[in-house]
Amino acid sequence: MSTAMNFGSKSFKPRAPDKGAFPLDHFGECKAFKETFMKCLRDKNFDNSQCRLQSKDYLECRMENQLMAREPLTKLGFKDLMEPPPSQADGDAKS
Repeated sequence: MSTAMNFGSKSFKPRAPDKGAFPLDHFGECKAFKETFMKCLRDKNFDNSQCRLQSKDYLECRMENQLMAREPLTKLGFKDLMEPPPSQADGDAKS
């Protein structure tokens, strides 16, 4: 039993998560995007895969208004919704 008491001797230093902690939208800067996304979720029985475009728009708004750290949308899981660069689009058309 005395070994269980030794855990208290090490200090635990909590740190903020890498992602997921960001300011609330107190001024409603992205409220319209949030409402559009939430309506889509309700209309699609909360199948978020059918509301990815609305989710992307909402996250873009949050990044533009410094309500979350700017991240490439491809890192946030929207690679398939991104338009290819013009050089790649031209290459695909010539193939």
